[in-house]
Amino acid sequence: MAVVTLTKENFEAEVLQAGKPVLVDFWAAWCGPCRMVSPIVDEIAEEHAEIKVGKVNVDEQQELAARYQVMSIPTLMVFKDGKITATAVGARGKDAILSMV
Repeated sequence: MAVVTLTKENFEAEVLQAGKPVLVDFWAAWCGPCRMVSPIVDEIAEEHAEIKVGKVNVDEQQELAARYQVMSIPTLMVFKDGKITATAVGARGKDAILSMV
């Protein structure tokens, strides 16, 4: 499944009302660790249809970053039934990310 680009306009429908767990990657283009995590997140999206994967560019979506109190990036959050069930800050390996879900 493709990664969904998340914005304040589609966040509620794509994440909070999703019928399955959603892994959200808060990132920015200038962030080195974000560039390390991004291909791992893309891989998870391709390999795990049971997980919805979305990315929030914090430079373009500052309102969403503020709403979820993202202070450092990359920040990964897992949402289930509209609630945050796991959060991790900083670069993580694939197994660590999957264990959050």
